Amino acid sequence: MYDMPDEIQVEADGPLRIITLNRPDELNAVNDDLHVGLARIWSRLSQDRTARAAVITGAGKAFSAGGDFNYIQQISQDADLRAKTIADGREIVMGMARCRIPVIAAVNGPAVGLGCSVVALSDIVYMGERAFLADPHVQVGLVAADGGPLVWPMQMSILQAKEYALTGARIPAQKAVELGLANHVVADPLAEALTAARKILELPQKAVESTKRILNMQLERQVAITLDYATTAEELTFGTDDLKNNVAKLLQGNK
Repeated sequence: MYDMPDEIQVEADGPLRIITLNRPDELNAVNDDLHVGLARIWSRLSQDRTARAAVITGAGKAFSAGGDFNYIQQISQDADLRAKTIADGREIVMGMARCRIPVIAAVNGPAVGLGCSVVALSDIVYMGERAFLADPHVQVGLVAADGGPLVWPMQMSILQAKEYALTGARIPAQKAVELGLANHVVADPLAEALTAARKILELPQKAVESTKRILNMQLERQVAITLDYATTAEELTFGTDDLKNNVAKLLQGNK
């Protein structure tokens, strides 16, 4: 559906769209195809006048383990791929901020890096009891341009946002709720997210969509203040020796 790559499955259940990040053997780590799909899907949802709500989750044990290290290495070595990836990252952020319909995240496992960013940009978040959030961009050697530091200061105190963005520390599910990064910790996040989505479907469509837009106008304005700087800075860090050396070590450790 929506001409998505195999790495993103989209299922229609009446006016509900169920989006599944689909690289379970790699814990849904983001490669180029998955990144491109995430850049495209939000505008496709907005243009689909039969869609009224969406749930996003991950196949298998994880929501998303973040960037695939092989992909990150390719970006660091290929300037054209780097420019495309940065542009796609911008589309993911702005696409989610502007998406017409409510997006509910069912965080079934770790949500790291871009996975954490997708959660931060969602409208309602259900987390599994063993799920956690983490934004380790800085640990790898990258500027976190596509989520956490863009959105977190609107969701929790600036001191907490700095701590988690600068250290990459994990945020367990219950702590995420306490900080304002998630709504609920539940045994079955997908079931709960689907229930919430179907309740929204029972409400007047125009009222729901316009209310979301009012709320997200604040989000979009705050994101726009920093997004240009953030994406430029991230593009530069993809070319640093720190990033290249860290990724090489991580790839070696995975062998």
